[in-house]
Formats: sequence, structure tokens, C-alpha cells
Amino acid sequence: MFNIISIKNGIENVDGFYCGGIDAGLKKDGEKDVAFIRSDEECDISAVFTTNKFQASPIKHFKRYQKNFKTNFILMNSKNANAMTGQKGIDDIDFIFENINFKNIINPIMSSTGVIGYPLETQKIIDAANRFDFNSKDSNSCANAIMTTDSFKKEMCVRVELDDGSFFHIAGICKGAGMINPAMATMLCFLVSDANIPKDDMDEILKQSIENSFNTISVDGDTSTNDSVFLLTNRTKDAYDQTAFKEALDFITKNLSYLILKDGEGSNKVVAFEVNGAKDELDAQKAAKALSNSLLVKTAIFGEDPNWGRIASTIGASNIECDEDKLEIYYNNVLIHSKKCPIMDANIEEKANIVMKKDSFKITCNLHVGDFSYTAYGCDLSYEYVKINADYRT
Repeated sequence: MFNIISIKNGIENVDGFYCGGIDAGLKKDGEKDVAFIRSDEECDISAVFTTNKFQASPIKHFKRYQKNFKTNFILMNSKNANAMTGQKGIDDIDFIFENINFKNIINPIMSSTGVIGYPLETQKIIDAANRFDFNSKDSNSCANAIMTTDSFKKEMCVRVELDDGSFFHIAGICKGAGMINPAMATMLCFLVSDANIPKDDMDEILKQSIENSFNTISVDGDTSTNDSVFLLTNRTKDAYDQTAFKEALDFITKNLSYLILKDGEGSNKVVAFEVNGAKDELDAQKAAKALSNSLLVKTAIFGEDPNWGRIASTIGASNIECDEDKLEIYYNNVLIHSKKCPIMDANIEEKANIVMKKDSFKITCNLHVGDFSYTAYGCDLSYEYVKINADYRT
């Protein structure tokens, strides 16, 4: 047995890790825009990256290292994605690291987020990095510095207590509000631990955790060039239990992914799309993700319109095995469509509309052609989303 206990703040709680954020002048109004995470000890690292074919320069830089390399330093910047910048984008990262005065850096990693297609302002980043207090434990400023269109920081930490009295920590920060599509990580996420976890376990558990959390969410159906999830451990604690670590990491990634949806650019509602009775798991996943990505479904949710026709149409368009005579659609526990009740009368529509006024609810689609299920998560699409993204560069 084990206990998972939530702790206030984030990375600063994890033994041997340091972090902070600073203003480099990349954002307006003196907002923090460059951050770091470092460890006293070398760390094993696991990472999963975007499925976008045009991967950003920080990802290409990471992939130059040999398999199973160790690191003790991550540098992050917002406002500029350093994507579609060619060889110069990679060279700029090398130039930055060569000019940081903190010399005990081992295989440094960079991660960037922001506008695509512009070279980094390297000197601003170097000057900022050389003002860091590399012994600070300021997860708050670190989490704030990586934000772009985010309206609030996203961080959390847990302490995992084992039966033998030993314990370890896992903490995470992430950013994400737009360009969120379930096709890998869908944002930037940095996870650190002091657990004595084997590298093979790190790789396997991280991939599973992403599949059950970040890969189930969608804000707008767009997959970024920079999406990355990193997991580092410095093993400063002797404690480890595979089941406990997996459950704790799942707890963190699911909660962080929920915060991304809650902060979806201009979003007001978080919705679970549950597909049951599918022919196989792939069909269930395809249908649920199609619903979470559908612009027509998202705008109906924003308008609090229980238009089940958009749900049915999206399922049919996903090209899975389905039968309109077997389909049932529920908003929470309100059955709004079935063969027995093909027309939504005024009473049912009123009940469904009450459900849709909630900040979060579930849309369940029973296909009745098999035994498989999958749940994806999404949010509404509002006027504010258009405004935010129309003005993104300015």
C-alpha cells in the first residue's frame, strides 16, 4: 500500500532540483519569459515529442544526443517557438549554452514555445540566463515564465509515502491553452522526481501516462511543432515502487491535462466525450476524438444547444462501424436520442439544456455494435478563441 499526498506548489518540493523564471524582455510589460530547471545530480530523462512533421529546433537539438544520455539542466523560453528556423535554430541553442556562465551544465536541453518562424533573440536569453539564481527554488516564477496565451499557471506536486516509511516526490509544470490536439503531448510539460526509478520504467510509464491524459484532450484540433513532455529523475531518494509511481504520475498528468482544457483559449466548459459499445478500441478512440475535435460540436456546446445531430454526424464521419438504428446519445443522464425517441421533445431539450449550462458535463454515445469504450476530453469554442488567435503575434 502507499499514500499519494498533494503538496502546495511544484518543482521546489523535489529533493535536489532548483528552478526559477526571469524577465528577458521577450514578452511585454516585464513579464517572466525565460526559465530553468536544474539538478545537483545527473538525471535520467525520458521524453515524448510532437507528431508534427515539422519539429522545432529544440526537439532536433535534443535528438542529437546519444540514446540514454543524462542531463542536469533545462532552459525554457516563451514568446518564440524557434520552429521552422533551420540549422540556425539549432546553432542558436548551442550558442546560448556556450555563453551561460553557470559551468556545471551537462548535456543541456532547451524547450521553446511561442510564434513560429522567427530566430531566437539569443543575446536577450543569454543575458537573462546569466542573471538566474541557480540555487533558487521558485516553481511559481518558473511556471509563469513558460506561459503564452495561458491565463493561469499550471503546476502540482505529490509526495508518495510507501509502507516501509520511505517516500519520494513527483512534480510537474506545464503550459498550454491553444494548439491543443490529442496527437501526443499537445503542449510543454516538465516532470521531475527524486524517486529511484529504473530508466526502463521511466520510458514505459511516461508513455502510458501520456496516452491516458494529454493524448485524450483537445482544445482546437491543432498539433504544435514544439509539443514535448519531459520526465527527469535524480534518484536522491532510495524509495521507489512501480505501481505507486505510475499512479502518482497518472494523477499529475491527468490533473495537468484537465487544467489545460479548463484554460483552453476562451473556453468556458470542459466536456467528456465517452463512446461505448464500439467494435474495437480503435473505433471507440476515433469516434471520441472526432467529437472532441469537431468545431460544430464545440460551437454547439458554447451556445448550450443540445443539437444531437452534430454528435451523430461526427460519429458517422469518423468512418467507424456504426448503425444509426442502434445509436443512443446522452447528456449526463439525459437520453436525448435513440431509435425509440428519435425526436427531442421540449421536455427533454429543457433537461439537456440544464446539463449544458454546467461548467463540465459528459456526452455519452452508445454504439451497441461491440464491447469497447474510450473517453476523450474537449472544451467549447468561443468568440474569445478567435480574438486571441487573430491577435497572437501582436
